[in-house]
Amino acid sequence: MSWCSRARSIGWLAAVAGIVGLGVSTTPAAAQNYPTRSITMIVPFAAGGPTDVIARIVTAHMAQTLGQSIIIENVVGAGGTTATARAARAANDGYTLITGHMGTHAAAVPLYPKLAYHPERDFEPVALLAGTPILILARKDFAPKDTKEFVDYIKANSEKVNAAHAGVGSVSHVSCELLNSILDVKPVGVPFNGTGPAMNALVAGQVDYMCDQIVNAVPQINAGTIKAYAIATPERNPALPNVPTTTEAGLPKFQAQAWNAIFAPKGTPAPILAKLNAAAAKALDDEGVRKRLLELGSVIPAPADRTPEALAALVKGEVAKWSAVLKPAS
Repeated sequence: MSWCSRARSIGWLAAVAGIVGLGVSTTPAAAQNYPTRSITMIVPFAAGGPTDVIARIVTAHMAQTLGQSIIIENVVGAGGTTATARAARAANDGYTLITGHMGTHAAAVPLYPKLAYHPERDFEPVALLAGTPILILARKDFAPKDTKEFVDYIKANSEKVNAAHAGVGSVSHVSCELLNSILDVKPVGVPFNGTGPAMNALVAGQVDYMCDQIVNAVPQINAGTIKAYAIATPERNPALPNVPTTTEAGLPKFQAQAWNAIFAPKGTPAPILAKLNAAAAKALDDEGVRKRLLELGSVIPAPADRTPEALAALVKGEVAKWSAVLKPAS
């Protein structure tokens, strides 16, 4: 870049240096006073979905604690990676956050070779919000009566049965990829434009089975319009107490739970991360918040699992887990 004169260049550089120095010197104070304005929480999926609902429940309480509003911004596209890449590029001042999940911050790594971000390198973990267990579901008149019969039937009829999912990279897609890899089967995949249409097809008997989050399945299971074989968590869920765990049902290797968590852009100051984490923890301890999450079938993380360190470990483990499952399938 050329300048009109050396003197003017030196003066400009001095001014910039002063501004930069001022910015550095005020960073601790800015972090200490955080937040002084509204916060944007990016949700990388459409309004009304599990991630959106959980984010709204928790951040509404967090806003009260922080004394500033938290504005939800739904940004859809490419399995949530469009919004996540945008969040990774945002200013690391604590005013742009993202509620990511198993797909955006784990499964996306093997699914998108040219992913514009990396969950471990480009984000600061803030807090785990909730888990949403995965269920093995089938149309109500599917022949197998229990999980053992389901496994035997799928293995014997792998090329004849089909599995619905909400698109490549969706939770329903990657969780069934895990199940299929454990069973060593390759059923016909039937993609839909979202979990709603996929569930409707299952209810209508147009597809055989699917793996999906408990939040989307409880009403249909209780109404008897679909069949639930097992829930892929170590313990039964209070929202569906009669559905056995995969371990109880003889399929202990299939453990799958979607999760939602708050992340900030890399380099966000530690004092800001600490305030956000504390606000999230306080929300998860609130009786009203807990009641709403539990009614959805969500699993509320224990205090030890809500720390940034615990979330970082979860992301690392999930990236490794889903990379092993999805790379062979891609």
